[in-house]
Amino acid sequence: MNTLTARIEGIGFWAAGLPSWQAALDHVRDGTPPGEPGKPSPALLAPNERRRAPPSVAVALDVALAACEAAGRDPAALPSVFATTHGDLAITDYMCATLADDPRAISPTKFHNSVHNAAAGYWTIGAGCVRPATALSAHRASFAQGLVEALAQLACGDDAVLLVAYDTEGTGPLGAISRSRGLLGAALVLSACQGPDATGAGPGTLLRATLLDADAPERHGPLARHGAGNAMAPMLPLFDALAGRGDLALLHAGHGRTLRVELAHG
Repeated sequence: MNTLTARIEGIGFWAAGLPSWQAALDHVRDGTPPGEPGKPSPALLAPNERRRAPPSVAVALDVALAACEAAGRDPAALPSVFATTHGDLAITDYMCATLADDPRAISPTKFHNSVHNAAAGYWTIGAGCVRPATALSAHRASFAQGLVEALAQLACGDDAVLLVAYDTEGTGPLGAISRSRGLLGAALVLSACQGPDATGAGPGTLLRATLLDADAPERHGPLARHGAGNAMAPMLPLFDALAGRGDLALLHAGHGRTLRVELAHG
């Protein structure tokens, strides 16, 4: 893969006790301890929908809107990429258990929320967005491959793309196999730069990404330690680098593959 570039215009973040990107920055830079776990509350949804939204949808929409607001971008104007390793594990576990015990008792609402693109669907409806939305999964490489997809869309002509990544707590027998602890989500609004050596214009951090034939090393920054049990933890070295103004993040991109992400802070 040739080097792909983008400018990071906005960041959204949510983890237990770190319910915003500012909270994550304070944790990384000043050692501020996480607060109470709490729950994401996506303002994009009406109050009754917000109460019914499963954790996967709630965290995805929370960070997506935060990134758009930080970038000063209209959510309705952005194509999007939603990356999740497992989707909503609790709902999937419920579906499997109910289908095995009493198939006719399946909840229509839970069935509606069980599909892998549920969060993307809620986002496009809530934001009034008719731009393309992509939902993908690549196991532990889901974030890296989601980032590649977003960068490829920019290289193909989009002015800006919203990337959203999230995973939920595993439960039941399924959770014992597809292990994931807690709730974690993050989002980036990425805008186009001109060519692989471009410095770009305007505020934000310049990102350059290249796929390498190598295994990504384990990283142990503050955010990576805090969210280590979640299935989306492989994205956290990038957010540790962004928060700490580091210049490099190495992300797991598949068996024997690493996405090398270089950062130049504006």
